[in-house]
Amino acid sequence: MNSRATSNPQDDFKIKDTKPQLGEQWPHRGVRGGGGWISSDRVTSTYDLVEQMYFLYVRVVKARDLPTNPVTGSCDPYVEVKLGNYKGKTQHFEKKTNPEWNQVFAFSKEKIQSSVLEVFVRDREIVARDDYLGKVVFDMDEVPTRVPPDSPLAPQWYRLEDSRAEGRVKGEVMLAVWMGTQADEAFPEAWHSDAASVHGEGVFSVRSKVYVSPKLWYLRVNVIEAQDVESQDKSQLPQVFVKAHVGNQILETKLCPTQTTNPFWNEDLIFVVAEPFEEQLVLTVENKVSPSKDELVGKVSLPLHIFEKRLDHRPVHSRWFDLEKFGFGVLEGDRRKELKFSTKIHLRACLEGCYHVLDESTMYISDQRPTARQLWKKPIGILEVGILSAQWLLPMKTKDGRGRTDAYCVARYGQKWVRTRTVVESFSPKWNEQYTWEVYDPCTVITLGVFDNCHLGGYEKPAGNAPGRDLRIGKVRVRLSTLETDRIYTHSYPLIVLQPNGVKKMGELQIAFRFTCLSLTHMIYLYGRPLLPKMHYLHPFTVRQLDSLRYQAMNIVGSRLGRAEPPLRKEVVEYMLDVDTHMWSMRRSKANFFRIISIFSGIISMSKWLGDVCQWKNPITTILVHVLFCILICYPELILPTVFLYMFLIGLWNYRSRPRHPPHMDTKLSWAEAVHPDELDEEFDTFPTSKSQDVVRMRYDRLKSVAGSIQTVVGDMATQGERFHALLSWRDPRATSIFIVFCLCVAVILYVTPFKILTLSTGLYLQRHPRFRSKMPSAPINFFRRLPARADSML
Repeated sequence: MNSRATSNPQDDFKIKDTKPQLGEQWPHRGVRGGGGWISSDRVTSTYDLVEQMYFLYVRVVKARDLPTNPVTGSCDPYVEVKLGNYKGKTQHFEKKTNPEWNQVFAFSKEKIQSSVLEVFVRDREIVARDDYLGKVVFDMDEVPTRVPPDSPLAPQWYRLEDSRAEGRVKGEVMLAVWMGTQADEAFPEAWHSDAASVHGEGVFSVRSKVYVSPKLWYLRVNVIEAQDVESQDKSQLPQVFVKAHVGNQILETKLCPTQTTNPFWNEDLIFVVAEPFEEQLVLTVENKVSPSKDELVGKVSLPLHIFEKRLDHRPVHSRWFDLEKFGFGVLEGDRRKELKFSTKIHLRACLEGCYHVLDESTMYISDQRPTARQLWKKPIGILEVGILSAQWLLPMKTKDGRGRTDAYCVARYGQKWVRTRTVVESFSPKWNEQYTWEVYDPCTVITLGVFDNCHLGGYEKPAGNAPGRDLRIGKVRVRLSTLETDRIYTHSYPLIVLQPNGVKKMGELQIAFRFTCLSLTHMIYLYGRPLLPKMHYLHPFTVRQLDSLRYQAMNIVGSRLGRAEPPLRKEVVEYMLDVDTHMWSMRRSKANFFRIISIFSGIISMSKWLGDVCQWKNPITTILVHVLFCILICYPELILPTVFLYMFLIGLWNYRSRPRHPPHMDTKLSWAEAVHPDELDEEFDTFPTSKSQDVVRMRYDRLKSVAGSIQTVVGDMATQGERFHALLSWRDPRATSIFIVFCLCVAVILYVTPFKILTLSTGLYLQRHPRFRSKMPSAPINFFRRLPARADSML
């Protein structure tokens, strides 16, 4: 039943504290193995962030010496496992008396309604009813309990009994039956009774899986020059350009400004490629015959594995490649031999291993490591996430006139994606699956999304949903730097989505997570390091290049993960990677504007306070300010120590009111509650627009493109201001600790250092010679860029 307790609508969008029963709670006096079939002295477990779920596991390995049909003389066996009203079947083999299945069935203990487990072996018949070959019966009270990490339970041979249990029949079946939890290694690949209604190919799409993003590289192709370029019209010199293809990525050089047979460009073309390298780099030299006509001069296809993998900024050796003349195909091979000269192209190409290939926004970045594994540093922590359950989910589709939801959860951090199993036909699914990630930088974000599985068959497609697309239910983002180390967080997050008719809560997601620090010194050291690898600063890309490369990287990740089994579909990957955040939105622009206003609210309040002091509205306060001003004028060396000491004291004072919960989607901050319907219609409009009239379409598209850039700039300005607030707000406890300790040290240093010497040193440092400057950002800038902003809470 999909019911929900009545509550304040504002509280409906807030994070709620939960107290789930985490950890392994085994029967027999609450201690695992205590008095049970298997005893163990280990009391803790790596599966301590989820609620314990018990399953009856049945592993059907194989059978032997099965009797044949007296009529056909053959046997097409399969096994049926029955527990109460639940039945699971293996595949059948044709004409095989010694079949091997090696399949595992998992029955949820909560739904067990029988005291007997029956395993039937049957002979498949096409026309008549399947023949009964024998069965094995297990008493549920005698089923042993297995506690990981103990070794798997060894299967045994069991003689088949007849239907009335009056005697033995010919044949044996090898089985293993045990009671376990979701920590069992057989859990991910098992057939689950929760999905007993799913058949066919839909069975593969309900299993939990771990995915790894493809290894992405930037392919840099420096097109230097070409030689001996000939036009089909011998009377005119060619004016050419180079077009490069890698998969569906197409880039062009500029048109050579002069007409010559030896054109020169020296331009860089950047592509995104993924291992294993399946595409080739295809270069074509084309002659600009007229403004509307290009003439193909030559072509060359180069496999990507021939290019050098560069791990630093050292130059790469250039190479000449012969172009295949256009028009000489396989059937004209003899004419190729007549050519004494061939057009050549001069390239300097390499695979950049010292960049991080961005496939997500830097605001919610989850990985900052370069492509080359040789350049990776050691992890500084471990992130453990327990995906517990969801509650009060709304029906996403219909079956037989009734609403249904088949929910699964996807989590993405770094290169690792995880997908829970699909719980069929439930508005309150319980997953209780735990996953672990290595953390290389604390200033990163983990993203969790809940989706409705639309690939199980038998459902009516909801209105507006394209066929075969999994539906979004909601998303949660958690920034690791806002977490205290070695603390278990258990919260219920509202799943909020923005729809054409307004903001809507789709349910709640209950998760538990813990961030464990392996090296506090290394983590503090990272706060002064650049956010991205150094090549992003020594040889940076343009903003336009980064946007294009990110879009191509997202397409490659979606394509590769969509080829897994079960596939992680493109619409899921796009939603998790926030592919459409750069598009124009009046609502989001308003939200960014009011974020800036809230940043300057402190300055406005201070100016009002100074105005009140000058107006003597509070005489006592005005007298104290005058006294303080006179003291600072007489002793100017106390100004900076007082300021930093004041910030140190403010930081300590704010520690009492520090945030207790990680930040989450804020509907008020996102301006989602008061948005105008017409603005939502504009936000959900397609790009290019689907509105009528050609002129309106042209202006509308231009407005969205220009406004999208403005919106990004405004959002960046708001982010910088919010990072100033984060210095003393304890939103990032480590950053605030570092800053207030720094303020105390600076206050002491400034107190003992003469003010004139400090002023002189500062002036000389700011005016130092460029030789003494570095292209890398300084430690204070790196520290500031790592501070959290409220962008994490934006819808």
